[in-house]
Amino acid sequence: MLLHCKAFLTSSSLRGIARQMRSLRTLSSHREDPEMKDLLDYIDSLKNYEKSGVPTGAGTDSNDGFDLGRMRRLMDRFGNPQSNFKAVHIAGTKGKGSTAAYISNILRTEGYSVGCYTSPHIQTIRERILLGRSGDPVSAKLLNNLFHRIKQDLDQAIKEENGCISHFEVFTAMAFILFADEKVDIAVIEAGLGGARDATNIISSSGLAAAVITTVGEEHLAALGGSLETIAMAKAGIIKQARPLVLGGPFLPHIEQIIREKAVITGSPIVSAYDAGNSLAVKSFSIVNGKPCQICDIEIQTVKDLKLSCKLHDLKLQMPGDHQLQNAATATCVALCLRSLGWKISDESIRSGLQSTYLLGRSQLLSLADAKVLGLTGATILLDGAHTKESAKALMNTIKMAFPKARLAFVVAMACDKDHAGFAQEILSGAYVETVILTEAAIAGAATRTTSASLLRDSWIKASEELGVGICHEGMTEYRELLKEQPVSSDSNFSDGKTILATESSLKDCLRVANEILNRRRDENCVVVITGSLHIVSSVLASLDD
Repeated sequence: MLLHCKAFLTSSSLRGIARQMRSLRTLSSHREDPEMKDLLDYIDSLKNYEKSGVPTGAGTDSNDGFDLGRMRRLMDRFGNPQSNFKAVHIAGTKGKGSTAAYISNILRTEGYSVGCYTSPHIQTIRERILLGRSGDPVSAKLLNNLFHRIKQDLDQAIKEENGCISHFEVFTAMAFILFADEKVDIAVIEAGLGGARDATNIISSSGLAAAVITTVGEEHLAALGGSLETIAMAKAGIIKQARPLVLGGPFLPHIEQIIREKAVITGSPIVSAYDAGNSLAVKSFSIVNGKPCQICDIEIQTVKDLKLSCKLHDLKLQMPGDHQLQNAATATCVALCLRSLGWKISDESIRSGLQSTYLLGRSQLLSLADAKVLGLTGATILLDGAHTKESAKALMNTIKMAFPKARLAFVVAMACDKDHAGFAQEILSGAYVETVILTEAAIAGAATRTTSASLLRDSWIKASEELGVGICHEGMTEYRELLKEQPVSSDSNFSDGKTILATESSLKDCLRVANEILNRRRDENCVVVITGSLHIVSSVLASLDD
C-alpha cells in the first residue's frame, strides 16, 4: 500500500490548448456589445502585452523600458485630460484592484462622482472604466462614441509613433478622456505594470490626491529589473512631490525602506495601514445570502506624518481573507488621508463603502443553481483569480477559515509567466487537497501566454518533491484502483490519504472528473476551487451563459 502520497492523473498535451481556445469563451469576446466591434477590432490590432507577455526590462528605467514620453505625447494631442481631475494612483504586486474598489465605493457612498480605471476585466472590457455615482461600467454607447470621435487623432498618433502605441496606452487615454468629459470629482487609477514607466504614471503632482502602494512581490520579476529591490523602485515611481503616500503591506523591512526613502526625497507624508498603532482583526465568518462574509474590526490610529483616526467595529466584508482585510484597511487609510486634505468623508461612508464592495473572481461563491448548471450538484464552487505564490497562500488561509472541514478539489489554469511551482507549493502545503485538476485557459483571448496542462503537471510534481510528498500517476496500479466506480463510506480514508491530480484539456472535463471523485462520498461538504488566473474564472462565468 502507498501511504500518504499524492496521486497524479495525466491525460493532456499541448494540443489541448487549441481545443480549450475553441471550447471556452475568452475575456476579449464574452459579453461585448456588437456596437463596440470597430473599437475592439482597432485596439486588438495594437500591441497587447496582456496577450503576448511583458518584455524583459519593460518596466525599468532603461532603453528597454516603456516609453512614458510616448504616452505624454498622446495625451498632449487630446489636451491632457488627466489635468482636469484629482486622482488616487495605486501600484502594487497584489491587492490593487480590491483596494481600488474599496476606495471608489467609499467615495461614491459619500456622494462623489468617481472614475475608476482597473485591469484586467472578467466579462467585458467596459469593466475597466467605471463612471459616476453608480459605479457602473462605462456604457458601450459612450465608449463607442468616444472612439469614433478620437479615431482620426489616434490614427495620426500611431503613425507618428511608428506603430508603437499599445492597446493599454490607448485604453488608458480613453479612460482619462472620459473622466474629464464626465467631470468626475476624483479618479481612482490602478497602475498596469510597476509604476514608474507605466502609462498611467502621467499624473502630475498637482493632480495627485494620494499615491498608494499595496504590496511588493516577485510577479513580473524580469520586466521590473530582476529583483524585489528593483520592483520596489519601480512601484515607488508613482510617488509625487509633497503628495501623501499610503502603504498597504506588510513589506520586508529593506523593501519598505526603499519606498520610504523615495518618499523622503519627494517630501511626501507617509501613512501605513499596518503601523503599530493600528489594529486589524477577523472575528468570525459566515455565509450570508449565498456570499461569504467576514466580521472584522479595523482601528486606525496614526501619529506620525499625518494624524488619522477611525474605529470600525463589526465590519461586514463580502470579500474574505486576511489579505482583503488588509486591503480594506489600506482603503480606509486613503479615505482618512483624503479627509485630512479637505475631502468630506464620514466614518459612516467608510463603513458602508467597504461593506458594499464585491468583485467577481475574488473569493466568489457560485449559487447552488450555477453549481447544478456546471454539473456539480451538492458542491460549493469557489472562484478566485489567485495567480502568485502570495495569493495562493492567502487563498488557502481563506479556505481554512471559511471551510475548515470541507473536502477540497482544485481546478487550476495559469499563464506561462507565473511561478507555477511556488503556487503549487502553497496549495499543497496549505491543507489536505483531495483532487487537483490542471487545465489550460486562454490568456486575454490568446494562446500566447497559456501554459499547457502537461507543463503545469511538471511544476506540481516538482513542488510535491520539494515538499517531500510521494506521488502516484496513471501508469501505476494504485492509480487505476482510484478510478474504480465504487462508493466510499464517510468514515473511510479515501485513497489512503492520496490527492488526485488530473490534467484535462477542457473545463467541462475538469468538472466531470471533480464530480466523479467528490461524489464518492456524497454525504460530505465538497468545495471545488477554480483558480490560477482571472482568465479561467472568466471562462467559468462564460460557461454559465452557454
